[in-house]
Amino acid sequence: MSSARTLVSPAVLARPRGRAAYWAVFTGTVLLFALAFLFPVYWMVTGALKSPDEVARTPPTLVPEKWRTSGYTDAWELMQLPTHLWNTVVQAAGAWIFQLVLCTAAAYALSKLKPAFGKVILGGILATLMVPTQALVVPKYLTVADLGLLNDPLAIWLPAVANAFNLYLLKRFFDQIPRDVLEAAEIDGAGKLRVLWSIVLPMSRPVLGVVSIFALVAVWQDFLWPLMVFSDTEKQPISVALVQLSQNIPLTVLIAAMVIASIPMVAMFLVFQRHIIAGISAGSTKG
Repeated sequence: MSSARTLVSPAVLARPRGRAAYWAVFTGTVLLFALAFLFPVYWMVTGALKSPDEVARTPPTLVPEKWRTSGYTDAWELMQLPTHLWNTVVQAAGAWIFQLVLCTAAAYALSKLKPAFGKVILGGILATLMVPTQALVVPKYLTVADLGLLNDPLAIWLPAVANAFNLYLLKRFFDQIPRDVLEAAEIDGAGKLRVLWSIVLPMSRPVLGVVSIFALVAVWQDFLWPLMVFSDTEKQPISVALVQLSQNIPLTVLIAAMVIASIPMVAMFLVFQRHIIAGISAGSTKG
């Protein structure tokens, strides 16, 4: 049996000098990558703690000369962050529920129920991934306007359902669920919906987790579509409100508002990062 090839041979790692050099290079590389990713976050967080004059100073200061928390408190009050954060939560949660229910049902039908012309339907769904997003904005807006859904969360929820990527991700996972397991449940008298609820969904938690995260992040960071469908400032999500309310707002207050707006997504990633990795890797290999 041949051993796996690595950048550093086991013989070199067995020597104290080789092991020390390996760990020094490894630690330095990890620290450089961590610094590259975390420094912009540090710069944004500390920028809100500086005075407006210090933020605009050249050369910039690495550490605030005087720590001020007024930027965060002013952002919370002046930019009406509670209202817009709640709007974003409602829009993201509704889009997530609609997308999870309907995409899961469609993926299950295409994967396990084998409808007539199922491959043609799936091909048509995947073909929509080739259409630029910008080309769909005007038809979507005209449809939403004709239905009278402007300034309504349904204008966010309903278009979010048509997500070909998440549907395909779910279908690929469902394809790898053993048919024997489903047949055993059917022999015991379980119907199609019962099999989906009691067998398929519990086995699909990793991919459901990653689809949920994709759905929530997509709505949370979207800017163009909410800007078009929400003309009422009181109903705008945080991504649009930060731009619309940035006029005559001190730079430190705007930076503080951006920090507060990013906290939910960062927290969700830190909590569910294990599910993200598991969901992406699930279904990538078989056997």
